[in-house]
Amino acid sequence: MRDSFITELKKYAENNEKIILMTADLGFKIFDDFKEDLPNQFINVGVAEQNMTEVASGLALEGFKVFTYSIGNFSTLRCLEQIRNDICYHDLDVTVVSSGAGFSYGQLGISHFATEDLAIMSALPNMSVLVPADDWESSIITKYLLNTNGPKYLRIDKSNGGSPFKEEINFDDGFRQICEGKKFLIISIGGILEEAIKTREILKKQNYEISIISVFKLKNMDQKKLISIIKNYDYVFTLEEHTLVGGLFSRISEICMKNKFIPRKMKGFGIPDDFPKVVGSQNFLRSYYGIDSGSLIKEIKKS
Repeated sequence: MRDSFITELKKYAENNEKIILMTADLGFKIFDDFKEDLPNQFINVGVAEQNMTEVASGLALEGFKVFTYSIGNFSTLRCLEQIRNDICYHDLDVTVVSSGAGFSYGQLGISHFATEDLAIMSALPNMSVLVPADDWESSIITKYLLNTNGPKYLRIDKSNGGSPFKEEINFDDGFRQICEGKKFLIISIGGILEEAIKTREILKKQNYEISIISVFKLKNMDQKKLISIIKNYDYVFTLEEHTLVGGLFSRISEICMKNKFIPRKMKGFGIPDDFPKVVGSQNFLRSYYGIDSGSLIKEIKKS
C-alpha cells in the first residue's frame, strides 16, 4: 500500500510543484526516488511530528498541498493538538498519512500499535478518514486525495489486503460491495479485508455464500445505500484491526440506529476496550484477539 501511495503521489508531484511530502525521519527507500527527483518538494523534519504538523499547516496557508508521513501513532496521536487546532480548525489542505495500521508493527508493542486512531481522527470536525484495503484501493484513494481539498487522514496498512476485486470506486458511497452472497454479510475496513476474503473462500467450499463490503471512507458514507444492502442479510459482522469503541462497529451500529433498522444478528470483530499486552506478528495478534478468518468461520458456523 505504501508503494502505491508514493507512486501516485510522485506522479502528480512531478507536474505540480505545490505538492509537498513531509516525513518525520521515516520512509527511506520508498521515498528515495521522490527525494532525488523532487528535492524541493521533500522535507524531512527529523523526529519531530508536532513540528512537522505545524510546518505543514504554514505551507498549506501559503497554498501548498501537503502530505505528512510517519508510523501509525506518531503522525496522529503524538501531534493531535496540532492536527486539531491548526489543520482541522483552519480547514487546511493537509493529508496526514499513517503507515502501519493496527498490528502492522506487532513486535514493537503498544507504542507502535495504531488501534484507536480511527475513532480519534474521525471525531475531528472537517477531517475526512480514508482507509484503503489493498494496494489497488491505495492507488485509487491517493488520486482522490490529490484532487480533493481540506484535512484528510490516510491510514495505510503494511499488509496488502489480498483482494482480487478491482471494481470502480464511488467515493460518494464510501464503500464498495466486492462480492455478493446470501444470509451472511461481512463489513470490513482496511487491510484486514484479506481475512474476510479468506473466510469467504474457505466457506465457499462448504456451500456458504458470504457477501463482503469494503469500507474505505469511515465518515460520510451513503447511509441509505448501505442500509438497503444490510437489510438483505440475516447476519451482519463487522471486521476491523482497531478497537470496537469508536471504529467501524460503532459507526455501522450508529447508522443502523439512525435509520431505524436492527439486523437480526450483528456482531463486531475488533480489539476489546483495553491496551493489548502481548506482542508478535500481525497474523499472530489477529488470531490472539479473534479478528482472523478462523474466528469468523467459527462464528458463522454457529449462526
